[in-house]
Amino acid sequence: MNTQSYPCRVPRALVASLVAASMGAVAAPAAAHHPVDTDAVSEWNATAGRAAVATGISPVGNPLHESRLYAMTQIAIHDALNSIHRRSEPYAFAARARRHTSVDAAIAAAARGVMVPVLQQPPFGAGISDAVALVEADYAAAVDAIPEGRAKRNGLTIGRAAAAAIVALRADDGADTLLVDAGYPQGDAPGEYRFTPGFTFAFAPGWGEVTPFALYDASQFRAPPPYRVTSRRFAADFNEVKSLGSATSSTRTPDQTEIARFWIESSPLQWNRIARAVAEDRGLDPWQQARLFGLLDIALADGYIGSFETKYRYDFWRPVTAIHEAGSDGNRRTQPDPGWMPLDVTPPIPDHDSAHAVEGGAGSTVLRRVFGSDHVAFSGCSSTVLTGTLPAGADCDGDAGNVLRRQYTSFSHAARENGLSRIYVGWHFRKAVDDGIRHGRRIGKFAVANYMRPLHH
Repeated sequence: MNTQSYPCRVPRALVASLVAASMGAVAAPAAAHHPVDTDAVSEWNATAGRAAVATGISPVGNPLHESRLYAMTQIAIHDALNSIHRRSEPYAFAARARRHTSVDAAIAAAARGVMVPVLQQPPFGAGISDAVALVEADYAAAVDAIPEGRAKRNGLTIGRAAAAAIVALRADDGADTLLVDAGYPQGDAPGEYRFTPGFTFAFAPGWGEVTPFALYDASQFRAPPPYRVTSRRFAADFNEVKSLGSATSSTRTPDQTEIARFWIESSPLQWNRIARAVAEDRGLDPWQQARLFGLLDIALADGYIGSFETKYRYDFWRPVTAIHEAGSDGNRRTQPDPGWMPLDVTPPIPDHDSAHAVEGGAGSTVLRRVFGSDHVAFSGCSSTVLTGTLPAGADCDGDAGNVLRRQYTSFSHAARENGLSRIYVGWHFRKAVDDGIRHGRRIGKFAVANYMRPLHH
């Protein structure tokens, strides 16, 4: 692999300076000489999700920065663990920890070292203080549980250095792009995107220019274009979403309605929860968990970058616009309905391809390849399955309260249902869903094939 082609490699001089400033000369491969919390990686993965919810960007709102936060956090944890015992290729930090280094301290310091500074950057808003306090409390609890001594100090040092490396690498990645663009040019011809009802702006039209975590560039696996609005195939997709996705649909089944609401939840939040459940069931050790979450979140972050590049490249109208204005689309197989509304409010982003479907394709592919099989049964929970939120006291992670769980026979089963949910909720045409799943699969496959590859000694 030609690593010079990839955007996410830290210069050796930066790695050296980070290590030298924090721990002195690099020593021989390290060994932990105290019990290791085998769930620490998974617990910090869950902490990242709770922090995102505390800021208000999850479970609905801004999955773009959410996915970036998760990817950076998991990369730091992965690289910190690999500095203690090299089991897979490092991503951004390739130092060697000292001989006596606490694994738990390294994990905690790596997670905190990313989340605290990133959560204090735009666009995290009103919930910043709550999110940072949550992270700090979990960090204090984790560190207090580790016996004082050299191993603890070394662990904290290597974790902080791994975090500093990925924070430095992503400092100018373009994630400060404008999220609310009221001046985005709207189209007026059939098929051209225009603002969706209830919005006077387009969301994050520049996200496709953010530096990817794994891809050569955002357009690497760009989906093919949408159907021509005068075609028979467009009409078939049009009439399907018009029927199944309507707020007052008489053809959508109760199960399809449940699917629509179940998968409204943030993709990064949900696919990380799925990964934690399967990792726990399979008994993965901290290094295996770190690689799993690292690859998953790299692929999910690049899924949004790739999809938004595709979306604003094609600039295709949403079903709600197409259905309202079908009288002028030149297709005799489509009929307008000016009063039609989807099951839930359509986001202010072009249709093609479905980023949610891309996420499902990417997430399921990473899980399938890491676990070595698609046929893994699991159950899923969602914070948006009922009337927009879970009932008071309910918690998907802890199963507290009256939560509803859906059962899946494979990762691809969940990805397919996730994609179909976008038709049932009235947000996407089927082609946007099908192309999105394929787009995501290619991103997931690429990430696993080229990053954090296992080392065979």
